[in-house]
Amino acid sequence: MSTTTQLRRRPNVASRRAGYTVAAGVNVVLLYLLNGAPGWEAVPFLTGDTTRVLLLVNLSMAAAVATNMARVLYDPRWFVALGDIVSTGIGVAALVRIWQVFPFDFSAYAVGWALVTRVVLGFALAGSIIGIVAQVAILLSAAAGGNRGDGRVR
Repeated sequence: MSTTTQLRRRPNVASRRAGYTVAAGVNVVLLYLLNGAPGWEAVPFLTGDTTRVLLLVNLSMAAAVATNMARVLYDPRWFVALGDIVSTGIGVAALVRIWQVFPFDFSAYAVGWALVTRVVLGFALAGSIIGIVAQVAILLSAAAGGNRGDGRVR
């Protein structure tokens, strides 16, 4: 039996740049909605403890904006992987802080939303950690010269 491996090609440069720009724009909008007037205070299930997680949440979104805007100008695979490691690492810190503080009050809603929120946070943490491990592998592969950055292996 023969095994063939088909490498997935990266989208073209224009598509990647458009995606990076949209991702940065979404994060800018979220930063505005979270921090503008009335901001997070308008969300009925967020408590005053939200201020205890806001710094890391803002930092996570700002890192995503910065990495995506940098990718518009320069996006070899190693650079994308490095940016993902950094921004996802900050996101993990924000998720851990949200888990610790848990700035949510679902008492006005159906029973069970606190548990659902904890499960979603747990999956987000697990997925983020898996993503960091995958990006480290990509970064190491690129550093070893195994990946030219265009989807083809040398």
